[in-house]
Amino acid sequence: MIVRVFEDKLSLSKAAAEQASAAVRRAIHDRGYARIIAATGTSQLDFLDALTNGKNIDWQRVEMFHLDEYVGLPITHPASFRKYLVERLIHKVGIAKYHLLDGNDDPTEVVRRVGEALRSAPVDVAFVGIGENGHLAFNDPPANFQTEEPYLIVQLDDACLRQQVGEGWFASISEVPRQAISMSVRQILKAKEIICVVPDARKAPAVKLCFDGEVSPMAPASILRTHSAATVYLDRGSASLLSPGALIALAAPA
Repeated sequence: MIVRVFEDKLSLSKAAAEQASAAVRRAIHDRGYARIIAATGTSQLDFLDALTNGKNIDWQRVEMFHLDEYVGLPITHPASFRKYLVERLIHKVGIAKYHLLDGNDDPTEVVRRVGEALRSAPVDVAFVGIGENGHLAFNDPPANFQTEEPYLIVQLDDACLRQQVGEGWFASISEVPRQAISMSVRQILKAKEIICVVPDARKAPAVKLCFDGEVSPMAPASILRTHSAATVYLDRGSASLLSPGALIALAAPA
């Protein structure tokens, strides 16, 4: 894993989008199609905007998988990650083959069906973020680092719920669903390449927890340090609590 630090969110997002575009183009060139995992949330907005505004990807050759979704939330709700992906990625660029996690359907059946499709072939690149509690997808601490299941039904912790309210997706913590469908940690790590976009100072404690301490289920995104082709994109705010030693160690491939 390597970490790149940029002056601001916009420059971070543009650089991450350039790497993401190159990964998708490379897969299409080599095999005729690309399989990607897409994240959602406030932190991904500028990145997805930069990625979808590019003109050099044949999106008809891209198959997209959904990272996580709330259980019981309709697609019409402003916080629905299905709504987010449909509006900001799928319809914007014309992806024809995609697998959304329907939080209104039977979650056990959704996990089985989408997980089966995901397992059918390797994933070329995963786009992810890091939560304020260090979560990776909706794998809150202590995260399950052992399961090989592609998707899990998880309980969301209070820190995760507070983040969703703080970002404006819900009016109060009582409105946030307590369960979600999440891609598992080990499934994320199976992607050939991982691009992790983490802007804003409010993420600085989580960044320090995950990249300036031990690899631990209590810091779920710390597991990215074990991946040979993961790149984490930070801005000055999100990198502000990392020690100089950590920054030097993370600035180049291991």
